[in-house]
Amino acid sequence: MTSADSVPLLTSSPVLAVVVIGAGQAGLSAAGQLLRKRLRPHEDFMVLDANDGPGGAWRHRWDALTFDAAHGIHDLPGMPLGSPDPAEPASRVVARYYGSYERELGLPVVRPVKVGSVEHHLGEADDHGETGYFTVTAADGRTWRARTVINATGTWDSPYIPYYPGIAEFTGRQLHTRGFTAAADFSGQRVLVVGGGTSALQFLLQLHEAGARTVWSTRRAPDWTDRFFDASWGVDVETSVSARTTMGLPPLSVVAATGLPVTEQYLSGLASGVLISRGPLRRITPTGVVLDGPGPDGGAVPSQGPVADALLAPGAAAAGGLDRVPALTGRACTVVSTEDPLTTWETEVDTILWATGFRASMDHLAPLHVRERGGGVVMLPDGVSVAKRPGLFLVGYGASASTIGATRAGRRAAVEAAAAATSR
Repeated sequence: MTSADSVPLLTSSPVLAVVVIGAGQAGLSAAGQLLRKRLRPHEDFMVLDANDGPGGAWRHRWDALTFDAAHGIHDLPGMPLGSPDPAEPASRVVARYYGSYERELGLPVVRPVKVGSVEHHLGEADDHGETGYFTVTAADGRTWRARTVINATGTWDSPYIPYYPGIAEFTGRQLHTRGFTAAADFSGQRVLVVGGGTSALQFLLQLHEAGARTVWSTRRAPDWTDRFFDASWGVDVETSVSARTTMGLPPLSVVAATGLPVTEQYLSGLASGVLISRGPLRRITPTGVVLDGPGPDGGAVPSQGPVADALLAPGAAAAGGLDRVPALTGRACTVVSTEDPLTTWETEVDTILWATGFRASMDHLAPLHVRERGGGVVMLPDGVSVAKRPGLFLVGYGASASTIGATRAGRRAAVEAAAAATSR
């Protein structure tokens, strides 16, 4: 029994069967399934959304991220997305689509509601054993009570920036993916992009096209793959991630589970040097950074693997093949040390763009004490049920962090929540 159970049971508001926190892909999928389980909007369940309009985290994405460049926009259950204009910003496409879904199904979405805390209160024992209720409290003081809670808050509100020596002394601009608006804002600047995921690739290509001089830094060599991202790939990814969450380990980054696809667009960026990682970031200076990888004069391309096969193949994007990593252009670079097998070197930068991902937004669940010491949550084999707190379901977490995974998890959580609520 946790300390949260010592809070006395509240009786000032009706008890819903389910409260869904979040109205993104996972939350809407869960709400749609609750309707199919014959739960009544407003009377049996509610959906609380922190945003002031539909779209979830997508509504905050930069306009330059068009629909055709966005990864992982999948259909909501029972309503196909269709074929939007590929040049339209993905944020507008998704906001319009999610809004239509809410209206067509008559979902009980309340917004804006920023949830501040979720607590559990013990109730009287019944024929099924000990039971209780969750109290969901908004930042403005409003409360909702429910027998079960589906948490679908995703990650957008928890950007992650790793610590590096010198980070506080950098005199240029630093921003995270969450604060990016337009590549044109960086025209003529030297920009360091840190991160090994597809967001970093998109930033690098956009910045280069907008006239910025880019440098890419990754902790490890980019995990390029030529595997086709089909249904079996998705199952494999979910299986590998679930193996961690069932042990209570924090989920790995998306790219750690998926790898980076070798597409024609990315091959062109590789051939030009834009998508060549210059190695890990060692430290930050007041006006630049120290890197440990292929330096300003370039270096050898990978001798094997999907990138090497693609770049060296006849007719590849690198006309005639590529036998060296292209040199950096723009600012002069100074060699700092040659003690390592790879030369450590320094370059000036105006801006550091941290494309270093997000963490699960779950601070409001702190009163429930479901996190392990390492920060993870022990999940049951179904991938949505929290082992330490029956009646609490996490979707958009771990294996369901992708939109296709979130859809499946939302439906599964709704089925489990509806069954749990009606059995109490």
